[in-house]
Amino acid sequence: MAGTPFLTMCKGPMASLPETPSAPPSSPEPLRPLPLLIFSSRWLQLPLYVGLIVAQCVYVFLFLKELWHLVVHAADFGEQQIMLVVLGLIDVVMISNLLVMVIVGGYETFVSRLRLERHPDNPEWLSHVNSGVLKVKLAMAIIGISSIHLLRTFIEAGAIGTPGARVTETGVMWQAIIHMAFILSAVGIAWVDRMTQTRH
Repeated sequence: MAGTPFLTMCKGPMASLPETPSAPPSSPEPLRPLPLLIFSSRWLQLPLYVGLIVAQCVYVFLFLKELWHLVVHAADFGEQQIMLVVLGLIDVVMISNLLVMVIVGGYETFVSRLRLERHPDNPEWLSHVNSGVLKVKLAMAIIGISSIHLLRTFIEAGAIGTPGARVTETGVMWQAIIHMAFILSAVGIAWVDRMTQTRH
């Protein structure tokens, strides 16, 4: 048919057109000396986070030391002593978790990106971390640590009034008050952070 060549030519006109090359991404403007100096000052925090990693190593040593002490004296300890040592181990673990949160979250937020998006062990909370979220998580971790200390105090409170008592009634009262202060502080931080996000 006479119209066949014309139809053949019209079947894919766009396919024969050359692709328009995309414009290269614009490179960021170099900062002026003073803003560059101010922005680069964030790297001064790097030794602080490295120091926290050293502190983490110290806590690992402390945990292994307490664990060895528990294993060696397991036959000599009573149930209450074993419980107190185990609570001490949990306390060390929770402080270690707090250190990890500060090291990873603080470095990601205030120093530089870690580029962990495709890493299989990328923490879920790190994807939406900011200074407000980090404060709330730290406050919750501190409450957990305070709870362990308070629980150890309550276990030892049964010996109040005896010669070998390690705690007093006043000490128990003040620990409970301080723990409640931590809880109220965490609630206040979370409320302020939520109010700030709602406004934005």
